[in-house]
Amino acid sequence: MTTARTAGHGPLAGVRVVELAGIGPGPFAGMMLADLGADVVRVDRPGGSSLGIDPAHDVTNRNKRSVIVDLKAPEGPARVLDLAARADVLIEGNRPGVAERLGVGPVDCHARNPRLVYGRMTGWGQDGPLADRAGHDVSYIAVTGALGMIGAPDRPPPVPANLLGDYAGGSLYLVVGVLAALHHARVSGTGQVVDAAIVDGTAHLSAMIHGMLSAGGWQDRRAANLLDGGCPYYGTYETADGGYMAVGALEPQFYDAFVDLLGLEDLREARTDWTRWGELREAVAARFRSRTRDEWTARFEVSDACVAPVLSLREAPRHPHLAARGTFTEHSGITQPAPAPRFSTTPTTVRTGPARPGADTREVARDWGIPELVTDLMRTPAEAAAGSTAEADAKTTARTPPEATAKTTVTFTATTPVTDLPHQGD
Repeated sequence: MTTARTAGHGPLAGVRVVELAGIGPGPFAGMMLADLGADVVRVDRPGGSSLGIDPAHDVTNRNKRSVIVDLKAPEGPARVLDLAARADVLIEGNRPGVAERLGVGPVDCHARNPRLVYGRMTGWGQDGPLADRAGHDVSYIAVTGALGMIGAPDRPPPVPANLLGDYAGGSLYLVVGVLAALHHARVSGTGQVVDAAIVDGTAHLSAMIHGMLSAGGWQDRRAANLLDGGCPYYGTYETADGGYMAVGALEPQFYDAFVDLLGLEDLREARTDWTRWGELREAVAARFRSRTRDEWTARFEVSDACVAPVLSLREAPRHPHLAARGTFTEHSGITQPAPAPRFSTTPTTVRTGPARPGADTREVARDWGIPELVTDLMRTPAEAAAGSTAEADAKTTARTPPEATAKTTVTFTATTPVTDLPHQGD
């Protein structure tokens, strides 16, 4: 079921993962598993990537390998089931029912491999009134209450890219679920389906807030609480040059250092007097506007005031602390976040650049023992001749009584072609 463990490739070295191609949270989850050392084989459709950028720059496909399989072709489902039979994990991000109609759903896969962990990534989940509806990250975080917590009270809630729903509420929960189910499969010998819905994960992220709301420690409106911008010493302020500083001086000792460095010692007592928070906010804003972001960064960087500059994506890799830790790395000419978290015994690394659609078909066919992955259109004349011999041998094996061979012969019925229905968040 698994390949030999390779030192230095992470704690999941030896784990085989099949990823049915998509965009958004599914590929990110696959990247995380690949970063952790798993052999992740991405099953791409004919035509390749659907992200809309050059596949060479799609970092979410790093550390993976790619094969091309047309699931709508008569032999397509059989090839995916061949992979699933040899895998520990399969992840897919189609709308509910699509994988089943294509012949690669959980029942089909578990018939070939009862130990398989089948991870399903959707926005709304596998059931419920909206399960078959389209959606995106912003749709999911909207109904969970998460989006409604963000922003100023007199403006529409700002969209936090697709980090909160797709990746925090989606990918991370899929990976947690897959790893937990993988542990169970190895203990019990039984695989299972992991239903990772972005609405579930995002709602789960708000557990602490719901506890505070129940206790009366959180108001159900924006910018009225300690952590949502309502507090003047937990938020962001503009600087003289149009930059921004982030302030998180919540505890008394941090707040004292904060007002001292701003030169606002006379507002020390305003920390616990919410009637003075308007006065405090105006004073802090005025002081930050008096100097540039770099000047304030230099002033606060040696203190415990919990103040930091708000950096852009291109600036972040050059921050001294992140540079010292190697939080970002460069591979294949692309500056990108390094794998996380870190492991003392089984370190992780960016081993390969983004997998190009279909570029690894021959290699995977060899390593996973599935020569049929290399189709006639991909074969060289020599490979075609060898393939004919292999097919003849396979037919002979199929006529051999079951007790005389360890191989399993499975008959597949071609499914009716369906229109691809990508994961609602894609």
